[in-house]
Amino acid sequence: MDIKALVAAGLLLATALAPATSTAETSPPMRVTETSPPARTSGTSSPVLASATAGMPPPTRAFGTSSPAHVTGERFEVAPHECRRATSRCDGTVSVPLDWGDPDSERVQVAFAWLPAAGGRAAGTILANPGGPLPALPDLPLVRDTLGPALEHRNLLVVDPRGLGKSTPLTCPGLKLTDPDTIAACARHLGPRAAFFTADQAAHDLDAVRRALGAGPVTFYGNSYGTAFAQAYAARHPEGLAAAFLDSTTITSPDGYVLWPTRSRPDLLGLVCERSRACRDLPGDPQRRYARLVAHLREHPDPEVPLPTLKSVERVAEPVLGREANAAVTAYLAGDREPLRRLARVLKGGPGQPIEGPEWAGYLAYRCGDGAFPFDRDAGPDERLAQLQRYYERERPLAPYTPADLGLDVRTGLEFCVHWPTPRPSPVLPHDAALPAVPVLVMGGDFDTQTPAEVARAMRVFPRATFVRVPFGTHSLAWGAGESGECVRTMLRSFVTDHRVPPQRCTAENYRAIGAFPRSLNEVAPVPARILNAAHGPDEGRGLDGRRGLGEGQRRGAGARDPTPPRARP
Repeated sequence: MDIKALVAAGLLLATALAPATSTAETSPPMRVTETSPPARTSGTSSPVLASATAGMPPPTRAFGTSSPAHVTGERFEVAPHECRRATSRCDGTVSVPLDWGDPDSERVQVAFAWLPAAGGRAAGTILANPGGPLPALPDLPLVRDTLGPALEHRNLLVVDPRGLGKSTPLTCPGLKLTDPDTIAACARHLGPRAAFFTADQAAHDLDAVRRALGAGPVTFYGNSYGTAFAQAYAARHPEGLAAAFLDSTTITSPDGYVLWPTRSRPDLLGLVCERSRACRDLPGDPQRRYARLVAHLREHPDPEVPLPTLKSVERVAEPVLGREANAAVTAYLAGDREPLRRLARVLKGGPGQPIEGPEWAGYLAYRCGDGAFPFDRDAGPDERLAQLQRYYERERPLAPYTPADLGLDVRTGLEFCVHWPTPRPSPVLPHDAALPAVPVLVMGGDFDTQTPAEVARAMRVFPRATFVRVPFGTHSLAWGAGESGECVRTMLRSFVTDHRVPPQRCTAENYRAIGAFPRSLNEVAPVPARILNAAHGPDEGRGLDGRRGLGEGQRRGAGARDPTPPRARP
């Protein structure tokens, strides 16, 4: 299974296509911190690194066995697993009920990898889930490298969620997520048992593995959808949680189901523009300019800038797009079409990887069973489609676009779960859940699926949560490149070691939006030769303004002057 394709598909509709909230709201006891004003750094976190080690074979197993289990009354008892005695990596399985509400139900096998502390004596255990929802074990090398020296005195536990990878995987021959008929056929093929492959059940699995290994309360490191598993675990097994580090958090609806926002993000153009004097000097408001351009191209199509391609300028986490998008939109409206057409040529790219294959069944079970959508969970497919159609007509979440602008069909291309039955209530966060008062560090970036404000509000469910915003941060912050990624990894390693919020703050801001494009060589600001040779000389790491990337002191909140020149650089 291609983990890169899985991650991309998991965020396909959410990140590519949303109304966003502005600055983070906070109220006690949630603490919210951010770098203000954020300073520049030489690197930005990138979701591409989320799959940097995809496909790597797991290390050689110490030994692998399955732990038996038995039922005593209404409590499901898990026998001690021999991996608890291991001194090196040990892989195994634990047998658990399909339905934790019925200990006598069918058994499913849950696979795990247990890495004892490298230093011999463990001061605790880190339970990590890299997200998806997809198999976790293939990403173990990436998780291990991300945690780095923190594993010297901490055990590491990684578990494939039920239905994925090596944990009783769900499969459906011929499954294609863009074909509703194959999704409906898959649901029929799996039958009623598919309703139990959800985060609420997986949370009990995680605790069963923890108990089988004799581990005490864990520090949960969740990335992306792994944060949904962390919330489900905290709600059902508060006694098993010592602390949590949540990176790029998945949030839930008021009734406790995971939100998968399908929306446009024109607000991001305003966010990057606000940080640049040259961009702020452009006429009008960034979002209104963008809406004017969409309306213009709808009425007067430009074959070189089709609307689905224009939609991609919202990907401002890509420095070229973030730097040039506002100026290109302004120039096009003023009659200079070439800058935007040049971006469009870059954005068109090649065809995407098909989202199809039997293993997508497990992904669907979690997405649909855990998810909140603009239709009723107990409605049939026809009624769901009608509700979905009304939602897009009334709420216009893709504004300034319509689904037709983007070549999307509400009946086939906007939500995989219309044809997936959800007969069993399975909220990730039950409405009456009292989450434990343990230290929780939540980190979120400006350019992530959920806005910092949305995450900060949602994570108030944890009594001792601290939210830290990473300016210009994207998804999977601890897997990011450059100094921003290293900064987040440093915070992660510190927190999982002592459960204290580190003092440093991180930023991924590595560009400033331009206001205009040079029309002659005379308008191009010169770049010193030492900068051009930066990659091969002692000045490596300097920015275009001649400064080095941010050091530790600057990451802690030092301000930065606006480096945007009067005329934009090439």
